[in-house]
Amino acid sequence: MKTPRRDFLALAAGGLVLAGRPARLAAAAAPAELQLGFSLYGMKTLPLDRALAECKRIGYRTVELALIAGFPTEPAKLLPAARAAMVAQIKAAGLPVVSLLVNLGLTGDAKAHATHLETLDLAGRFAKEIDPVRPPIIQTIMGGKPGEWEANKVTMAARLKDWNTAARRLGIKIAVKAHALQAVDTPEKLLWIFREAAGSNLSLGYDHSHFVLAGLTVEASYRALAPHVTFVHLKDSRRENGEVRFLLPGEAATDYAAYFRLLRQHGYGGPLIIEVSSQIFNRPGYDPIATAEKCYAALAPALRA
Repeated sequence: MKTPRRDFLALAAGGLVLAGRPARLAAAAAPAELQLGFSLYGMKTLPLDRALAECKRIGYRTVELALIAGFPTEPAKLLPAARAAMVAQIKAAGLPVVSLLVNLGLTGDAKAHATHLETLDLAGRFAKEIDPVRPPIIQTIMGGKPGEWEANKVTMAARLKDWNTAARRLGIKIAVKAHALQAVDTPEKLLWIFREAAGSNLSLGYDHSHFVLAGLTVEASYRALAPHVTFVHLKDSRRENGEVRFLLPGEAATDYAAYFRLLRQHGYGGPLIIEVSSQIFNRPGYDPIATAEKCYAALAPALRA
């Protein structure tokens, strides 16, 4: 199954930021209003109720919860009574949860795969408790290392089919995302595994910070993925001394007003969630509230524009 590589190469010549020409319009109905949200992945040290309150005060319209070890909403803490208390806090805050960030992988042995399916099952049940009608998207990367792609891609696709089977049973949707430091690190690989798995409960997450490192513009990396994207993470990146460095949105050259126009032109109407990298929130002295305020100040005007 081949991916339209010529589209990526032809468009990538525009540089690291958005190309100036408009993208080809997608034939779709007018998308919903784009809403800016914040991932609580960047608020690891705050209790859930405090994090929700601060995000709402700042002006965010949605949030993402991090179901990762060490976080207030880590899987080990999601026992029935704890889940009920968290759902009550979410409802009291009046701030919709649009996604649950989990740290799954498609590589490793059979035991690792079973563990990831158990985490997916728990996340799915929690998502249905948060909103039985429109449960949050389960959003994840796929693991592995870039050099392992060719050897593992068939197994990874088969396991992604298993994820889809679990999602269909639970009545939820999964958005899988490429990552610059993992096996699925390009738009082409992301499309290949998505099409190979061919799951009705699968969609794509998009994060331009992982593709700009390969010299792709936002337009170049987004265009072929657009029909399948239901979730967008926002952050920036660059290479420093050969190392990948993730940044807060607005700390690089990305034209976010043009970026958001491009999303609209392609019919995107899903969440826009700011993600603060662990490279940033693990630094001494990191302030999650000040960071959330800084990110909002950087992107809210671009969204209004």
